Amino acid sequence: MIKILAIETSCDETSVALVTSRKEIIINEVISQISDHKKYGGVVPEVASRSHLNYLDSLLDKVKDHYGINFSTIDAIAVTAGPGLIGGVMVGVMYAKAIAASLDKPIIAVNHLEGHALTVRLTSDIEYPFLLLLLSGGHTQFLLVEDVGKYKKIGTTIDDALGEAFDKVAKMLGLGYPGGPIIEKKAQKGNPDAFSFPKSLCNRKDCNFSFSGLKTAVKRTVEQVGKENLTESVICNIAASFQKTVVEILKNKLSNAIEIFIKEMPDNKKAFVLSGGVAANQYIRTKLQNLCIKHDFKFYAPPIELCGDNAAMIGWAAIERFEKGLTDDLSFKPYSRKSLDSTDFRN
Repeated sequence: MIKILAIETSCDETSVALVTSRKEIIINEVISQISDHKKYGGVVPEVASRSHLNYLDSLLDKVKDHYGINFSTIDAIAVTAGPGLIGGVMVGVMYAKAIAASLDKPIIAVNHLEGHALTVRLTSDIEYPFLLLLLSGGHTQFLLVEDVGKYKKIGTTIDDALGEAFDKVAKMLGLGYPGGPIIEKKAQKGNPDAFSFPKSLCNRKDCNFSFSGLKTAVKRTVEQVGKENLTESVICNIAASFQKTVVEILKNKLSNAIEIFIKEMPDNKKAFVLSGGVAANQYIRTKLQNLCIKHDFKFYAPPIELCGDNAAMIGWAAIERFEKGLTDDLSFKPYSRKSLDSTDFRN
């Protein structure tokens, strides 16, 4: 059995986990920094970096003292090496390197997106290859997942990521940060047909997204309504109409992606995975799952608690890499941007 200690510090969650090759999450401690950033209306990189420094010591001490874990029994150390806010990524990388060096253990640099991509293999029995839609605050993309380290991007956003669009719409409506959970909650009480918003790029047969036009349309609607008339009922209607439009865009592009998957991988099982922070949205999950049923695709998504950034997903991706002998030396560098669609995404 392989046991890996993992660290995740790419954005505004500080997390430490202990994961095994038996698909056991022994520990998955996450400290959210929402309270640190809420007053700014979004994540402030410098604040995030300082918070990671403050929180990591206590989390690692908790792993040793509260859980009684002897680090010498761990097989390897894993850490998010990017993409993400470079200051936060550097904090996690330096901690991981120090631990690996002091224990003389292997270290595994994990792409944050690969963590999201493979989480479902920690929680479900799903084989390669599969079709993946990764939705988060910083990324919106379709990928053909062929194996660990082997990804082919077939669509992405040309402007805002979906999670970012949720945050910006929430800010327009005066709902605060983070926007995703608040919009979803308000939408449950609203009329999804109250407002008509544009569905950019839905007349094209590709898998690319654009959310800037939708965001602008919501802004104009808010301005036309006027702050004095922005009642709770109107806010809920705008949120519901926005969320419905988002889903219609996602369904349109998923249909295109399914066609591509079937064409490129005709002899494989039909499996679709939804992952990333936005995958926690139950309305989006349900609508995409229903579409998968129509196309005879099996739908997978991680448990809600593993959709956001967490170290367990980094630990699992590291286990898959470790089993293939894909470890790193201490000279690897953190990075702020890196795609998954290459054989070895660190090159």
